[in-house]
This record gives sequence, structure tokens and C-alpha cells, in this order.
Amino acid sequence: MRTVIITGGNSGLGFETAKKIAKNKEYRVILACRNQEKAEEAVRKIKDETGNDNILSMRLDTASLTSVREFAAGYESRNIGKVYALLLNAGINGMHTGTTEDGMEIVFQTNHLGHFLLANLMLPYMESYGKIFATSSDMHDSPMGKMVWPGTEALAHPSEDEKASRLRYSFSKLCNLYFVYELARRLEEAGSDIHVNAFNPGFMQTNFAPVDKARATMVKLTMPKRFGDLEKSSDAYAELVVNDELAVTSANYYDRSTTAIKSSDLSYDMDNAKELWESSEKLCGLK
Repeated sequence: MRTVIITGGNSGLGFETAKKIAKNKEYRVILACRNQEKAEEAVRKIKDETGNDNILSMRLDTASLTSVREFAAGYESRNIGKVYALLLNAGINGMHTGTTEDGMEIVFQTNHLGHFLLANLMLPYMESYGKIFATSSDMHDSPMGKMVWPGTEALAHPSEDEKASRLRYSFSKLCNLYFVYELARRLEEAGSDIHVNAFNPGFMQTNFAPVDKARATMVKLTMPKRFGDLEKSSDAYAELVVNDELAVTSANYYDRSTTAIKSSDLSYDMDNAKELWESSEKLCGLK
């Protein structure tokens, strides 16, 4: 039986993707979620709708490095075995403000740093030819204008002006791509057969960033290349996981489908990716 872990799997894209993967009863699906009550409700719904009883939840809050470490330790203690696919999907939108218990900007830590630590801690449990995905966004290339990489320190510990920046979310999604591309490089260098890629679901009407119908229609009309559909995106995400002929190479950016496209020019700056990786190691206390 193949095990799939999906962070933020209790609602939206994560839930729909988890449900579609679970329709194949050869898969065990673990919902890694901050809110255990909502996670357990999601587990019940998926079991009822798919008939797959191999669905469970584990607590994980990517805004807490302690929680991430507890998740990894908890996974080991359960003796579940190897992980076939790890979907780094949980996230918050740019309207959130504040500092985490670890003293870092909340969007940066929730969307990037917590997942960076989780992936590194879970690497020893990954199957050969396993798959790691990060849910990024086309917002990594902001429509508000050209982005300039500010460095990891400015994202983790922003100034008062930077705390109010509308680009915080965009930079967190750029971090997802830098992470994917740098991890892919490191795995290849180490001779690993694990594949790591990114997925863009597009702008959707979910509880991630609730919008009314009028705004959604406006986005669809004015920025059709950024609009996504929950049903189609979750279909594609699930297919990338369960289809053995897909996602068999690394460093790809899948755009609302099983088709890979190029991400922004800035996302391929490997000096930035290396700086983010090394700084993230220090922030997480990884060797």
C-alpha cells in the first residue's frame, strides 16, 4: 500500500485532491492539518465517499517548527512505513499578519519554512521513486510589478514597512519554487531517485482566500491565465500522484494540469535558491 501525506488536506484543494487519490484503495492518505477537529471530519467524509478506510489525520502546524518536528517523530513512531508522495499544500493568504512562536513572519513560515523543515525531516522515509510536490502559485510572479529578491532575512524578519507589503504572499510562493528547484538539484547530485516538483492550482474560490462571485468573475475575465477551477486542478494534482507515468522527472512547474510550463525568470535564479536553502537551514536549526 502506498502512503500519501497531504498538508492542509481538510479543505479546498488539499481535501479534493486527497479524496480523489483515496478513490484508489491502494493508497493510504494522511491528512496533516492544524485543526484536528476539522481534519477528523474530513477523514470521515473521505471514507464515506470513497469506501477507503485507510484514511487518517495527524496534527501539523507549519507555523510552528516544534509542531513539524513532532509530526515527523509521530510518523516514525506509528511504523507506517515508507511515504510514496508528500504534498506540501498547506498555506495561508497574504491577508494574514503577525509573528509566529518562532519569531518569524507568519506567511513566510507557514507557506515556506515549515514545509522546508518537514520535507527535510521526511526525506529518510520517502520511497524509491517517491514524489514530493509543493503547491506554489502563479502569484510567485506578481501582477503588481517586477519582483526583486529581498533575501531570506528580510522575509523571515521584515521591517515595519515590509510587514505591510502585499508581496509577502508572492515571495512565499517564489520560495516554494526555489525550494523545489534547489531540492531537485541536491537530490540529483546525491544520486537520489526521488522526484520533486511544483503545482499551480490557479486562483480559485475556496476558503483559502474567500472571494465573492463578482470578484471571481472579474479575475476570470481580466486575468484568465491566472484563474483556476477546483475540480480540474484537483483532478490534475491527484493524477500527477497516482499515475506512474507522470512526474517522473524533477524541477517541473505544473500549471493547473499535468502539463509543465516555465515559471518566472526570477524563479530560476539558483543563487537566490541556494541563499534561501542555506538560510532556511539556519532558521530551522538543521545541519
